[in-house]
Amino acid sequence: MSRDIPTASHHKPLRLKTFLMIFVMIIAGPFGNVLLGRGMKHIGSLALWPASQLLHTGLRVFSSASIWLGIASLIAFFVSYMLALSWADYSFVQPASSLAYGVVALLSWLILGERVSPLRWAGIAIICLGVFVVSHTAPRTTTRKTAG
Repeated sequence: MSRDIPTASHHKPLRLKTFLMIFVMIIAGPFGNVLLGRGMKHIGSLALWPASQLLHTGLRVFSSASIWLGIASLIAFFVSYMLALSWADYSFVQPASSLAYGVVALLSWLILGERVSPLRWAGIAIICLGVFVVSHTAPRTTTRKTAG
């Protein structure tokens, strides 16, 4: 049995839609997490006990627009993650999505007003360099199994 060797032209549509979904992941995941963080900081400390406080806590959390926008953004992340994994190897998608670390730091600095140290930026740059290396490999190294 011969195994088809995928060509560069064979991977072009796969690469485009995979990279598009990874881009959505890189933006939507960190944005959702930052919005959740902002919403929870705005709400303040929550009490889970006594039990009578539990309802009050839930109402405070789920009446926040930032929390709902964060949830919606994380759902977009999850859907794009599932799509990317259906088209490409996990060993390609997961490292490529690590660019989100840079977006997390940038959004934390811009939206939450957090200080990001130069050492942390250097670590993020090293991660991005690794993503650059991974992005120059084929998104899929296995062949699809067909039903029937």
